Amino acid sequence: MTRYVAAIDQGTTSTRCILFDPAGAVVASAQEEHRQLFPRAGWVEHDPVEIWTNTREVVGLALARANAVAGDLAAVGLTNQRETAVVWDRHTGEPVYNAIVWQDTRTDAICQQLGELGGGADRYKDRTGLPLATYFAGPKVTWVLDNVDGARERAERGDLLMGTIDSWLLWNLTGGPDGGLHLTDVTNASRTLLMDLHTLQWDESIAGDLRIPTSMLPEIRSNSEVYGEGRKAGALAGVPVAGSLGDQQAATFGQVCFTPGTAKNTYGTGNFLLLNTGETAVRSENGLLTTVCYRLGEEQPVYALEGSIAVTGSLVQWLRDNLRVIGGAGEIEAVARSVEDNGGAYFVPAFSGLFAPHWRSDARGALVGLTRYVDRGHLARAVLESTAYQTREVVEAMDADSGVPLRELRVDGGMVVNELLMQFQADVLGVDVVRPRIAETTALGAAYAAGLAVGFWSGLDELTAQWAEDRRWTPSMPVEQRERYYRKWQKAVARTLDWVDEDD
Repeated sequence: MTRYVAAIDQGTTSTRCILFDPAGAVVASAQEEHRQLFPRAGWVEHDPVEIWTNTREVVGLALARANAVAGDLAAVGLTNQRETAVVWDRHTGEPVYNAIVWQDTRTDAICQQLGELGGGADRYKDRTGLPLATYFAGPKVTWVLDNVDGARERAERGDLLMGTIDSWLLWNLTGGPDGGLHLTDVTNASRTLLMDLHTLQWDESIAGDLRIPTSMLPEIRSNSEVYGEGRKAGALAGVPVAGSLGDQQAATFGQVCFTPGTAKNTYGTGNFLLLNTGETAVRSENGLLTTVCYRLGEEQPVYALEGSIAVTGSLVQWLRDNLRVIGGAGEIEAVARSVEDNGGAYFVPAFSGLFAPHWRSDARGALVGLTRYVDRGHLARAVLESTAYQTREVVEAMDADSGVPLRELRVDGGMVVNELLMQFQADVLGVDVVRPRIAETTALGAAYAAGLAVGFWSGLDELTAQWAEDRRWTPSMPVEQRERYYRKWQKAVARTLDWVDEDD
């Protein structure tokens, strides 16, 4: 009798496998980090083969830790870093180049050239919900075809496949060159700049503009259905592969934001705030993305507004690894608590430009307001506070687009254990911040989607009943102080703009 649902959570810095029981509780898990490759300034890459190897290892280890075998699993779900793009050979399974990561900015010239042909940054926004930006997967594939010797000719012969990381893993999990399924789901497809939000199909004219042969594209499926079974040679042999969502949609699903107006914010490498807008794809007029939230089988799709922030948790890593101001990520709260405020220092981490709501690829990071008074504690505090300020910018844009002010913010991700940050977030927003009892919401969302597809869970009502609050932070900062701090933040952001020259 099946006892668990497994989730593979392939993130920006690591790959995890988590087993969940019927109550949505974690039974066992395993995690493996992968290398971050920076061949040039603004370039960020991952090795897809390393990611696939790590995926196999964490699946086997999680099963071992639960004393379980494939037969104990009702299904496996997948969630992934979304806009990261891979191109590989359909016959050998070999990638033709490293995966180009969502943070990478090398496609700026491609996006600029497309915008200059007409429509500017909003050229495809009515169809895709997205601006022309380096963030998305489609232009990354164009770059690979243009810059890897022989890649375009191989693609035009039909020898190459492309996809986001979900497609790469689904293909390998279900057999690879020996019959692997070339699929993606609506949430990941909506992040390529190639899918029509309204038809949920590839837009061949956009693919033509990007010079991507349609033979490379995976088939688009819903987020919750049986796609196939685990390959015979693997640890998941015969297990239904039945759920797939991009990581931020998976976290939204795991936070049971099933009704219009509910929202969550994930604090990870970056921050990603999603607001469920129901069956209506709301066009943003304030720098947000319109995206697919989820689709269950043949049901109508549910849409979301999203605010994507590039650098939050990774700024803490940068403080640790590049500046060595702290010895470990967990140390930053204690260092920040050594002072009462930021000492007048503001840190805008525009390392790869600014994402929502600005969408300025010409911005670069800045630490402003420095005096001789500022010390290590103030710097640590400015790093944490930058996450809260960036989140407020997105919340204000979301309130303007939706016309419905946020009442409370559900939070998840690695940074939500930082209680100083969570209290400051509540203070800066002026609304309650709520952390759920089960913190692994991204993996849980993938497990929920897979479990629904095979009847492991009965429906959304059962999942909603499982959600429970762990901790709530209520605003305590005076309004005048909150607004004064935020005005200083906005001045700091203005200092980062128009930094990159055309010849940089």
